[in-house]
Amino acid sequence: MNNMQDIIATLDMIDNQHLDVRTITMGISLLDCCGESVNTVADKIYDKITKRAERLVETGEQIEKEFGIPIVNKRISVTPISLIGASCKESDYTPLAIALDKAAKTCGVNFIGGFSALVHKGFTKGDINLINSIPSALAQTERVCSSVNVASTKAGINMDAVALMGKIIKQTADMTADTSGFGCAKLVVFANAVEDNPFMAGAFHGIGEPECVINVGVSGPGVVHHALKACKGQPFDVVAETIKKTAFKITRMGQLVAQEASQRLDVPFGIVDLSLAPTPAKGDSVARILEEMGLEVCGTHGTTAALAMLNDAVKKGGVMASNHVGGLSGAFIPVSEDEGMIAAAQCGALHLDKLEAMTCVCSVGLDMIAVPGDTSASTISAIIADEAAIGVVNTKTTAVRIIPAVGKKVGDLLEFGGLLGSAPVMPVHEFSSEDFISRGGRIPAPMHSLKN
Repeated sequence: MNNMQDIIATLDMIDNQHLDVRTITMGISLLDCCGESVNTVADKIYDKITKRAERLVETGEQIEKEFGIPIVNKRISVTPISLIGASCKESDYTPLAIALDKAAKTCGVNFIGGFSALVHKGFTKGDINLINSIPSALAQTERVCSSVNVASTKAGINMDAVALMGKIIKQTADMTADTSGFGCAKLVVFANAVEDNPFMAGAFHGIGEPECVINVGVSGPGVVHHALKACKGQPFDVVAETIKKTAFKITRMGQLVAQEASQRLDVPFGIVDLSLAPTPAKGDSVARILEEMGLEVCGTHGTTAALAMLNDAVKKGGVMASNHVGGLSGAFIPVSEDEGMIAAAQCGALHLDKLEAMTCVCSVGLDMIAVPGDTSASTISAIIADEAAIGVVNTKTTAVRIIPAVGKKVGDLLEFGGLLGSAPVMPVHEFSSEDFISRGGRIPAPMHSLKN
């Protein structure tokens, strides 16, 4: 039972500290939508999604109104389309992406994820067709998000897929150059992708998931930042305990929303993803949390240690609040979506190499990073390979969401607006990785993958 003090504290978090539920995401299985004709499959996909999710947005808005809890996005994730498209005789899956986009607009959701392929051990016909369709699909849709899993701790790294994705990202940037490469902002390359992630651009409905499910992603960097203001000069034991208690409160709110949505939609409750997902708004930044711990600017020495403690404390607090914690759960560090990260990059304190080191200890990886438009496909592939290696060796999810900024150079600003914010174009190494990437094949799984 909530007491009055807890209620007042929660209202203050919502009103003044940017506390919100970042997303209610409905996962929908499309395994029964297969067919020989891509147009027939597209019709089946549209019909099923619009039927299943017809009340999703309405229900989210009702919960917002009744409980006073902001729910920023309502989203849908679907079965990886490479699995569904494999039944079609056509090789271009762009019509399937257009059907997803149409369904998303009909349902009123912000994004739909699942134009995806899982190729960590090799390619099927459907995987190749989907990956080759990504540039066209993302150029012709507004709300469709795409992901490709190229590595896992059990399988190692599919370097043929890594090489291909560097080219696909470049093609997507070129085809969406008129929207600042927005297609690349909807495309993420994973290692160890999870099946119940409610956050975009990497959400898809895994084959181990039920027919339909509700997953919720919470946020709250501003709440943690505010809580740490009372810990100035205190030892890290106190800092960690404060973060844990704050994460507990945030997760309880997410669990409440998830259970309400599940009950009202008559859909099973899946997980709460308790990630600290920042926004470009002032006071809603993961970077500012790290600076509150005593760093002059995010990116200086000590940043990785501070982020490691933050990520761990968030997880510990969250699992005490819910039996169904899943997804990615931790702290996100998307450069363009975090006001403090943007400032740190602009002043020269935060570089790509430091961000890579930070991804060893946080959720996901190199996220929403703009690089010069003339960056080669092999360099982008090498960045993906580095990040995949971190994920594979450390048995964690890592990812790359990188935007080659066509026509822009280091120091320019790439504007997206909304939750995607703006990204300062960051430098990459000038030396080539072409011969490394052109080897192809598979980097074997590490020894510690043999746990059976």
